[in-house]
Amino acid sequence: MASALYQSIEMLSRDKGIDPGVVIGAVEDAIALATRKYYKTQENMRAEMDRETGEIRAYVFKTVVEGPEQLEDETNQMTLEQARALAPEVEVGAELRFYKDTTPLGRIAAQMAKQVIFQKVREAERDTVYNEYAHRAGEVLTATVKRLEPMDVIFDLGKAEARMPKREQSRLEQFAVGERVRVVLLRVDRAAKGPQVIVSRAAPALVQNLFQSEVPEIYDNTVSIKAIAREAGERTKIAVQSRDKDVDPVGACVGMKGMRVQSIIRELRGEKIDIIEYSDEITTFAEKALQPAKVSRVSIIDLGEKQLEVIVDDTQLSLAIGKKGQNVRLAAKLLQWKIDIKSEEEKRQEVEQQMQAMGGGPSTPIEQVTELGESILEKLIAAGITTVESLADMTPEQLEEVPGIGEKTVEKISVAVRHYFGQYEEGEERPASAAEETGAAEEEGSMSRTPEEILAGEAGEGQAREVGGVSAEDLAAVEENDSASDAYTDADAREEQIELENDTVDTLVDESEDVSSEGIDDGRDRE
Repeated sequence: MASALYQSIEMLSRDKGIDPGVVIGAVEDAIALATRKYYKTQENMRAEMDRETGEIRAYVFKTVVEGPEQLEDETNQMTLEQARALAPEVEVGAELRFYKDTTPLGRIAAQMAKQVIFQKVREAERDTVYNEYAHRAGEVLTATVKRLEPMDVIFDLGKAEARMPKREQSRLEQFAVGERVRVVLLRVDRAAKGPQVIVSRAAPALVQNLFQSEVPEIYDNTVSIKAIAREAGERTKIAVQSRDKDVDPVGACVGMKGMRVQSIIRELRGEKIDIIEYSDEITTFAEKALQPAKVSRVSIIDLGEKQLEVIVDDTQLSLAIGKKGQNVRLAAKLLQWKIDIKSEEEKRQEVEQQMQAMGGGPSTPIEQVTELGESILEKLIAAGITTVESLADMTPEQLEEVPGIGEKTVEKISVAVRHYFGQYEEGEERPASAAEETGAAEEEGSMSRTPEEILAGEAGEGQAREVGGVSAEDLAAVEENDSASDAYTDADAREEQIELENDTVDTLVDESEDVSSEGIDDGRDRE
């Protein structure tokens, strides 16, 4: 019959899920170590336990060598002659045991043996857990919440404990002790101090397992999941493809009235899920992956680097990028391609810049902006801004970095540049240039002259010519040439002065009438 000690070892082995021989070996090693410490010896020592009686005996063993020439360690070796004096039938290579009395072992030795036993059992338990779960990475397990720690959640897997770090949790989820949830086994960490099984609720494999459970078409491989991109607690994009042309892959995953996908969303505590039909054509797949945004066109920039350029309407740019770039980030994960999103306006400006670069680009001196004062021009030129184009491309923040340029000066520069390019806001009057004013005056002077006067001017003063033999085309040419030299005459100046004096008289008359009316009204009020 087995001893009570051996029965206790068997019970401990069943609880820990380890082999009883491992525990017995741990006990024997602990007794041997405690005996060596007690006798303060460096001799090789072992211990053995009798399963029937439960007795544990410790002994020193020495190896037999042929002669003194082979004797290297007198503490743990002995010659054949010495050995045969104790055991006549012994041979070279055999071991002789010298038993030690374990009765004197005290409390300290027992405590040391206990620590060694616990350490050996713990190591054996960790090896058992590793061998059980190391090859099951990616598998979905059902676990029970055992306890909640400040950052981690500890689960009970039945044969072992599992730990879920903060980064593997969904921000939408809160757990209660005793709750049963599905988790993904990520890996087994042998170096961890606590539970070495690491599980996750943020891995894409969890979503895949949920779809396999809820969608029969995925379970029987009629519909296959081609790719999954997930940000736990936020959004998941899943690409599906049907092997049967009569089966709609997206509709099969959504279910009637969305019942199938809603069940998965409840399991994930409200996480959004986008179901996309997979396409072998990468440009088509990219358009669908960026939903709900509408894509104008997709082009492959670099096939080797897997880089795409996506052009969207200006109103769709923010939707395509998503909140904090989430939509385009998930689409890039789903496609395994780099995605560069641009609006139509951005693409147009890029093309214009490329065309300007090819043609050398315009270079207008900054002095052409006449509304800028000399002091501002000097500050800008000193800062290396010498062309109108470079000034127009600068932002207000960049301009404020220029020494001597403040906020009000920046506003003045902006207005001056805008006026230079002919852009005027509502209410702003566009001033007429000197050439326009001169042209208007010349045109007015030319229209007031007769053909004879035009010809006289063409021939020179006092040399008027007959117009009978002159054609209309000749008259028009003469008038056009003469209009360029038509000056502001003294008669025009006198006429303008008379009009000004008449306007002044009219103004004085109106003011006097107003004063008279006020005086009459005041008199009536006094009466």
